[in-house]
Order: sequence, then structure tokens, then C-alpha cells
Amino acid sequence: MNENNIILKVEGLKKSFGDGNDVLKGINLTVKQGEKVVILGASGSGKSTLLRCLNCMEDPTGGSIYFNGEDIADMKTDINKHREHIGMVFQQFNLFNNKTVLENIMMAPVHIGVTKYRKRAVKNFFIKLTNVFKKNKSELIPIEKTVKEIKAEAEERAYALLRRIGLEEKAEVYPSTLSGGQKQRIAIVRALAMNPDVMLFDEPTSALDPEMVGEVLDLIKTLADEGMTMVVVTHEMGFAREVADRIIFVDEGVIKEEGTPAEIFDNPKDARLKDFLSKVL
Repeated sequence: MNENNIILKVEGLKKSFGDGNDVLKGINLTVKQGEKVVILGASGSGKSTLLRCLNCMEDPTGGSIYFNGEDIADMKTDINKHREHIGMVFQQFNLFNNKTVLENIMMAPVHIGVTKYRKRAVKNFFIKLTNVFKKNKSELIPIEKTVKEIKAEAEERAYALLRRIGLEEKAEVYPSTLSGGQKQRIAIVRALAMNPDVMLFDEPTSALDPEMVGEVLDLIKTLADEGMTMVVVTHEMGFAREVADRIIFVDEGVIKEEGTPAEIFDNPKDARLKDFLSKVL
């Protein structure tokens, strides 16, 4: 495998909750740029914990997680810098009910853009202050966009994303007025608003009524067709077979088997995988 093409690399990942509750027991995994990896497994097998570790929403107990070559499990790493490039979609949508759809989508890019602007403005203030006493003046840090421009750009992208999923007319409404399928599609484009390098999906259809599952899966399939790197935890076997480049079967905190959809579904080797498939297919 070409190391230059690897966007995520997990080595010896462990996660424990309290004494003796070892949820992940040494996961090794690589994800190449543009690859679609689907994680399967029974409830309690460690799938969602693995995904939450990849976004550092859970701190690993041991091991390393390399994202674009940097170990984001290292406590010295600025995880917020990397989270900007890792989109996460949850089971329960996690939209802010006191904000409109438009505000939900704009929130992260505006917050990050304005924070960067203010940090640079403060640094420039002190550079100007110290320059008063220096013969050789230090150069100011370039500030490319004003706060007004940052907000305008975020709003323009938010509307473009809403048009893409046919929900532009919902921009000014609150999430409580939306169907489950609409909420999840909004949650997906909210993650896309940050232009992520990789998308993580944690059972994105499990909280939906059956008739709403298709519209969400269709959006994820479209992203896959466009080349988005993604890691998806799902119970939708038809989706996994159709979309995945590679399927990982996790059981009791370890990877028991991995392979192409054809290898996993048509010729499973692990006994636990065979048992799992017999119950879900």
C-alpha cells in the first residue's frame, strides 16, 4: 500500500472504560484517500467506540491514530486543528434546536474562521506595539478575510449545500419542524460545510423511520461516488455491499475479518462473521 495515499492509519488502538471493560483490544486499520470503508458488527462490539476514537471524541487508552501523518492520539497534538478536517455524523442528528437550519450549517465554519481572525488580529496588535521600539520592524500576519466576509462566505456555502439536497426552503426554519430524514441530511451537509478530508458516519440511519432511510443513504452514496473518503458504521447490508470498497467486521473489540464486499458476504471465513450474517441477511 502506498503510504502517501493513506489518510488514516490506526496502530494498536485500545480503549477501556473502567476496570476490566476493554472495548477495543488492539485495532490496526488503514484508510486510503477516497476509500469507502464500512464497519460491521453486533451491538456492543466496539464499532461506535472505534469511530469516536478516530475523531478523538474518546481518548484512546493505548495505540496511535495517524491522520494525514500526524498522531492525533498524542496528547501534545492540537486535536481541534485536525477536527476541522474530519466530519462526523451521528445517529441522533445532534442539531441545535434553538438555531435555524442555516445557523446550524454556518456555525462551525464561522466559529473557526472568526477565531483564527481574532488570534491573528491580537498577534498583529502586539507586533505593532513591539515595532514601536524596534529598528527592524516585524511583518504583520496576513489577514485575508474580515469577519463580515467570513460570515458571508459561510452563508453562501450553506445555501449551496441546502440547494444540493433540495432543502433550500428550510434555511430559516428550526430543526424541530423537520422530518428525521431531513434532519439527518442537514446534519450531513453541516459536516460538509467544513470541506472535510474524511467523513465518519455512526449508524446514520438507525434513528430513522424505514421510509426515510433511502433519502439519507442516497446522499451518502452520492458523496461516495464523488470520491469522498468515508468510514461508515451501519446495519444496512445492501448499502454496505453496494458502496464499500472494503468491509471490516469487528467483534469483541478486535477486527475478526476484512475484505471486499464479495469476500465478506459471499465467502466469509470467520465463524462469528458467519453467525452475524446469518442473522442480518
